[in-house]
Amino acid sequence: MTIAQFQPATDVAASLRQTPSFWDSDTECTITFAHPAVEPELWRDFVQGAARSYTKHGVAKALDMDALHTGSDTILFAACVDRTGKVVGGLRAKGPYQSADEAHALLEWKGQPGFDAVRKMISDRLPFGVVEMKTAWVTDDPDRNRQLTYAISRTPLHAMGLLDIQFIVATAASYVLKRWLSSGGILATKIPPTPYPDERYETRLAWWDRATFAKHADPKQLSLYFAEQQMLAPVHKAAGESAATGTER
Repeated sequence: MTIAQFQPATDVAASLRQTPSFWDSDTECTITFAHPAVEPELWRDFVQGAARSYTKHGVAKALDMDALHTGSDTILFAACVDRTGKVVGGLRAKGPYQSADEAHALLEWKGQPGFDAVRKMISDRLPFGVVEMKTAWVTDDPDRNRQLTYAISRTPLHAMGLLDIQFIVATAASYVLKRWLSSGGILATKIPPTPYPDERYETRLAWWDRATFAKHADPKQLSLYFAEQQMLAPVHKAAGESAATGTER
């Protein structure tokens, strides 16, 4: 069966050329969205932070360091930058996918029950735009990581707008799912958990749908999202004007 390929309606490069960002008062961080090639130093700091975090928790093998060093498979990343200029958390986006085989989630369910169902869920959504969120991390500071997780969980919502897609797919360990899903994500309950990256973890699959996330998000998370969108609005407008005129800023 031939699957229609997704083609974004907007100029993604233009939307990221502005390096959109907003201030989050709960975490006292600037949350910045960028492409690795546009903000290479910020990308380097994000990757170094991710490597430290994953290594400390004994799951460094879950990182594709070759891809992270080049940034070649990353369409967008979100970095939380504190008042001192330090990156204290973030995540990255891969896609939009043209084939389910591109999804890292398939590697995570390889040889496990649910593999075929994961492939079908992704394939069915490809025509509408699917991006996968990966490499999420936050600082180990116990006074900050809870709020940072809530802030980062809202970044997929902004990514859907910046990339003009309908679906975000992500995987996460069961014990952190409640915070991640607070922004309107839906757990794929029919997909059994997979022991990834090792048997210590039960990793689950979740989806964010641009058309329905508001129905499922916590009220506070939804309110914060709309406030953040207002701060991003001037950048969206400037990107649209640049794309329409063929100019760069």
